[in-house]
Amino acid sequence: MARNKPAPDPYATALRMLARRAYSVAELRRALERKFPGHAGVGAALARLRQLGYLDDRKFAEQYASALARHRGFGRYRVRRELKAKLVDYRAIEPALDQAFEETPEADLLARALEKKIRTLRRPVTSSRLASLCQSLLRQGFRADDIMKAVRSRPELQPVSEEVSAADMDEVKEGSE
Repeated sequence: MARNKPAPDPYATALRMLARRAYSVAELRRALERKFPGHAGVGAALARLRQLGYLDDRKFAEQYASALARHRGFGRYRVRRELKAKLVDYRAIEPALDQAFEETPEADLLARALEKKIRTLRRPVTSSRLASLCQSLLRQGFRADDIMKAVRSRPELQPVSEEVSAADMDEVKEGSE
C-alpha cells in the first residue's frame, strides 16, 4: 500500500489528521476542502466528528491556550492571536483565555520571561537595548503597562546614557596622557 495515497473519503482522512494533532473545526474544514475540492462528504465528515466529540472548538481552544501559556510563556494577546490564526470560533476564545490565565497567572509568566531576557541582555543597559527588551515582551503578548511596571521595578534595568558628554571625553583623554 502506497504511503502517500490519499484516503478514499474525507472522514477517514480527517480521522488520520486528528490522530496526529488537534484541529479547530474551521482549520480541519479548510484542510479537507483543499484535499477534496467540491466533495459533498466534507460537511458530513465534520458533522460526524463533532457528534462523536472528536472535534470541538471549545475544548481545542482551552487546551491550546493552556499549552501556549504554560509551555511557551505567551501572554494573553499572543495566545488570542494564535487562537485566531487556528481559526477557532470567536465565542470560544475568551473563555479559553480566562481559564488558561487562571491556571497560569500572566504576571508570573511576565516575570519569568523578563528574568530570562535579563540573563541574555548585554551590558551596559542602554535605552535602545531596553526598548528592544520591551518590544520582545510585547511580541510575546504581554500588555505594555504591565511590561513597564515590571521593568521599572528592576533596578538593574535602569538605562545608562548612550551619549558620552564632552566633559567625560576630556577626562578620558587626560587619563590616557
